[in-house]
Amino acid sequence: MHEPTHHTLEEESQLVQIRLQKLEQLRQMGLDPFAIERYDITHAMQTIHDEYESLEGKTVSVAGRIVALRKMGKATFAHLMDSSAKLQIYLKADEQGDKYDLIDLWDLGDYLGVQGFVFKTRTGEVTVHVQSFTMLAKAVRPVPFPKEKGEQRWYEMHDVEQRYRQRYLDLLVNPDSRRRLIARCRIVRAIRRFLDERGFLEVETPVLQPMAGGAAARPFVTHHNALDREFQLRIALELYLKRLLIGGIDRVYEIGRVFRNEGISTRHNPEFTMLELYQAYANLEDIMDLVEAMFRSVAEQVFGATVFEMHGVQVDFSQPWRRVRLMDAIQERTGLTESDFETLERAVQAAEKVGVHVERKDTIGGIIEKVLEKSVADTLQQPTFIYGFPLDTSPLAKREPDRPRFTRRFEGYLFGKEVANAFSELNDPLEQRARFEQQYALRQAGDEEAHPFDEDFLLAMEYGMPPAGGLGIGIDRMAMLLTGADSIREVIFFPQMREG
Repeated sequence: MHEPTHHTLEEESQLVQIRLQKLEQLRQMGLDPFAIERYDITHAMQTIHDEYESLEGKTVSVAGRIVALRKMGKATFAHLMDSSAKLQIYLKADEQGDKYDLIDLWDLGDYLGVQGFVFKTRTGEVTVHVQSFTMLAKAVRPVPFPKEKGEQRWYEMHDVEQRYRQRYLDLLVNPDSRRRLIARCRIVRAIRRFLDERGFLEVETPVLQPMAGGAAARPFVTHHNALDREFQLRIALELYLKRLLIGGIDRVYEIGRVFRNEGISTRHNPEFTMLELYQAYANLEDIMDLVEAMFRSVAEQVFGATVFEMHGVQVDFSQPWRRVRLMDAIQERTGLTESDFETLERAVQAAEKVGVHVERKDTIGGIIEKVLEKSVADTLQQPTFIYGFPLDTSPLAKREPDRPRFTRRFEGYLFGKEVANAFSELNDPLEQRARFEQQYALRQAGDEEAHPFDEDFLLAMEYGMPPAGGLGIGIDRMAMLLTGADSIREVIFFPQMREG
C-alpha cells in the first residue's frame, strides 16, 4: 500500500489497538455492533434536507457513518453520512442517561443508527435531535476523512496511487471522486434510455471467444478446461453484434467489458467498457446524427446542461459537430497532402518530416493514422467528426466509392481526444474475405494486432447482411471528458494498477 509520508505504520497500529479495545468494551457490555443485522430507516439524509419544511418536528430514523464528532460536556454534535448526503445529529446527556457515556466508544467511520425529531440549530443547520441510537458497525481502522475547521486528524488521503488502490476510501472521503463515479453510472443509464427509446435492443454477447476480432488489438488468452481449448477475451463487440443483424435484429446494442492486452496510461486501461451499436439501413451520416443527439441527450439527462468546459475550452452539445475529411485535417494542420502518402516510402518521409516516429511494420494507412494522432488530434478541441480513414486500417468498413484507398469511417473527437469510431459497415462477404486475407498476411509478417481470419463470421455474412451503420464509444473516455477528469482511472471504480 502506498501511504502518505506524514504518518507511520506504527501510529496506525496504535490507533487500531485503541479501536479494538473500544470494540471489546462494547462486547463486554452486550452491545456487539457486528451482531446487528438490520436497522429501519425512514428517510435518506438528502430527503431530510430537501423536505425540511414538512419534516420539522417529526420523528425520523436515519443511519450512516460518523464523519465528524464533537463531544462538549453534556452535549454532543456529530455528522452522519449516507450515500445521499451528510446530516448533523445532536445528543443531550440528561436525555440519554447512562447511554451518553457510550459516545466515548464512538470513532470516525463507525456506523450509527439514530431516531429523533428534526429541527434547525441557531445557525440554521438541519439537525436530528437524537432520542435513541444504535451502533451498527465499528471501523477498527481509522478512516482519513477531511479535517473539519480547527480539528486535528491523523492523516488525509491525497496520494493518487492510494486513492486508486483503495477506491472504497476515496469514495468515502473525496466528494469529487464520488460525484464523478456516480456521474459515470448515470451516463450509462442515460445512454440506455436514449437507445431504448429509439428502438434498439440491448443484448449480451460472449466475453470468451474462440477468436477475438473487431479491432486492431492483442487479446488476453485463457484456457477453457472443460472444452480443453484456448479462448480469447473479446477485444470488441462488433462481430457478434453483426451476426445478430444478419439474424434479423435491425437495431442492436451492447454495453460491455472488453479487454486489450496493451499499455496502461491516463487514456487507456486494458479492461474497459464499450458501447457498440448497429442500425440496419443506416449510413455514416445517420450515425453522425445519432452521436450528436446522444451526447446532447446524455448531457441534458445527467448534467442538466449542454455546455461543458475543460482546461478553459468550452463546448456546446446543442450545436452540430464539425465534419472534416481526414486528409483535409492533416493538410490543414501539417501541410501534407494525399500525394505525400502515395507510397510507403513517401509516407515514411512525410511522417518524419512532421516529427512522427514510424516503425518498420507500419502500413501507409497506419502512418496516416499516426500523423492524425500525433499532429492533429490535440487540436480537435471542439466536437468534430474526422471521416475518410485508410482502407488498410479499416478492414470492416465500406470503401468510399470515388476514393477506393479510403473508407466510409469516422472518428469523433472532443477536447482533443477520440470518443467514437463508426463505419458504414462492409456487408459484401467476398470483399470481406479479401480484406481478411490481407490482414492475415500482415499477421503472418509479425503484426500481432492485425485482424484475425474469422471464417465463421464470413459464413454468417454469406447468408446476407443488410447495409448498416455501426458505432463504438468508449464509455470510460466519454465519462472522463464529460466529468472534466484528466485521467481515465478517475472514472473507473477499480482501475488496474502495477504491483506495489
